[in-house]
Amino acid sequence: MGQKVNPIGFRLPVTRDWTSRWYASRKDFADYLIADDRIRTTLKKKLKQAAVARIVIERAWNSVRVTIHTARPGVVIGRRGSEIETLTKEVSDLADGKQVKIDIVEIKNPDLDAQLVAENVASQLERRISFRRAMKRALQLTMEQGALGIKIRCAGRLGGAEIARTERYHEGKVPLHTLRTPIDYGFTEAETVAGKIGIKCWICKKVEVPEEPRAEVKPPVTADAAE
Repeated sequence: MGQKVNPIGFRLPVTRDWTSRWYASRKDFADYLIADDRIRTTLKKKLKQAAVARIVIERAWNSVRVTIHTARPGVVIGRRGSEIETLTKEVSDLADGKQVKIDIVEIKNPDLDAQLVAENVASQLERRISFRRAMKRALQLTMEQGALGIKIRCAGRLGGAEIARTERYHEGKVPLHTLRTPIDYGFTEAETVAGKIGIKCWICKKVEVPEEPRAEVKPPVTADAAE
């Protein structure tokens, strides 16, 4: 059997951060964990059309801060913030009545987010678009946006076939074992007529090197200037 490690968990201390940021005692840990899972499941189901990539949950003494990373912030906010108020109330109920604050972070380029690319392919498969066409289109769009590489893997009854199989498409470089390389990973499932199809996506992004401030070069001091 293959020994597989989740790419996000593999990179947690290096290039990725946790999506649940809180500390709890042994007594409260299980309750907090279940509440986080319920919050994420509810928000993903309710905001299915909002292209939500990830939901970060932070906890303080008696408050919960939920950060929603989405490509369509207008859908999440709603008219005059009506949706946010409804979501805040629902999340507060799921978090045992604690004070809840919801923040929204816009994803500027959804074609470079692995989760959104995988969900885009899944939505096309649910609309009965050819899986080869959907995967190749996703590869093309991501590479055009400046990614160094992308790999997409679909598994299941592809094209309604009787026997399930796996198809992979790869372009560019995706060094999975180089931890310092920022590789994004996304997974979702497409609910097709023939059954579930799992979609995995890996995207290798460019390493952003911060620019160092240039040192000012002072002109040499001459004898006349010294006098």
